[in-house]
Amino acid sequence: MKKLLYPLIASALITIVPFLLTFEKGQDIIRGLFSYEYFALLLLIVFVKSKLGHIYFANKKELCAYAGKTLILISLIILIFIIAWLDLQNILAIKGWNTGWYGLIPFATCGLAIAMVWQIKPFKFNAICFILFVALILHLEANNQYATQPLAQFPTIDYLERSSPKPVQRSEIANEFYNKFTITDSVTITRDYIDTTRNNVIILVESWGVPLDIQRFEKQLEIFDGITTVIGIHNRMYSRTKTAEREDLIQIITHDSVTRKRDTIFLPQVLNSIGYKTTFLFGGDSLKHQRYKYIKNIGFNEAVYGKDTNNSILNDIQIINKIDSILADTTQTHFIAWTALDTKFPLSRFTNIYYSNPDAVDSAYTAQLTSTLLHIANLASKHPKTRFIVQGDHNPILSPLKFQERFYKRWVPFVILN
Repeated sequence: MKKLLYPLIASALITIVPFLLTFEKGQDIIRGLFSYEYFALLLLIVFVKSKLGHIYFANKKELCAYAGKTLILISLIILIFIIAWLDLQNILAIKGWNTGWYGLIPFATCGLAIAMVWQIKPFKFNAICFILFVALILHLEANNQYATQPLAQFPTIDYLERSSPKPVQRSEIANEFYNKFTITDSVTITRDYIDTTRNNVIILVESWGVPLDIQRFEKQLEIFDGITTVIGIHNRMYSRTKTAEREDLIQIITHDSVTRKRDTIFLPQVLNSIGYKTTFLFGGDSLKHQRYKYIKNIGFNEAVYGKDTNNSILNDIQIINKIDSILADTTQTHFIAWTALDTKFPLSRFTNIYYSNPDAVDSAYTAQLTSTLLHIANLASKHPKTRFIVQGDHNPILSPLKFQERFYKRWVPFVILN
């Protein structure tokens, strides 16, 4: 056990010295007490060094084996210097300093660390693997308990994380959106804004996400000028249309007090009981995601699908015309739910989902989305006594990453019309 202290102390020497030599009051750099990478390399250096054996060889095979082990030893030594250099660059980058004379530190600390462990009795390879496994588990457990002071340091991982391109922040809505719109993480938009005194049309617009550019979002909303009641943004936990279709129509979730069995009551079921005619429309195939099955379970009186009516896809304009004809029936109140289709990814012109030109994808998507929103606005204007609840089902996915990065993750708009 005593010999294990030498590589631990040696690795701590390489880790802590550059931190102490660059220390200044008030700095906030989290450092592990020892470096896992240095510790592993030092154990391996001692192990390989012990395998070199004698200088005199009986045959060429022994000479080749000795040369191979020597090459491995040299590689390990070079690697430990490289990692120490990267670790130093991590510290200097955080502080915004140039390398200067600090570049000498890795050579001094690594040289001392190797000299410190050079003569210790080596561990067997299996023992090295076990020691490294235990050290990693201890680090992870300590990190859970004391996150502000990690047990081990991983210089290479820190360097890669620091030097890799930083993805666009897409999780937290910017403050400028909060100043202009209603922001909520609730998925009860339909339930909150439905009006049981008149017709209601619930629309899920495929892939309508919230753009990072607020001006782009405002331009989309201009389409609804004059007929908006509420404009907002809410969070979707899952990026699936199937999930959005279900969660938007939930009235209440109950649990049996005896069996604890969960039961979900959906809005169409409630509205059926008070005399509404409930209709679901989707321009695609009812077999997709077994939509025919769960839509029936939600409780709609009728469901209209493109493949079922004329064995082809019904585009958004065709579905809007059907909704218009349903609303023309004034003999009863209607509850209509429609999932739009024209902006579904992958777009028809871009078969290569992830490697298409992002600007071309954006242009096609914007044109189609604008068309769908414009026809929805015209429909809402034509039926001013009908409440329209329009939402996105999820942000654009199945598209080039550079295009996806123009939208917030899991945030979608909702617009209450009339």
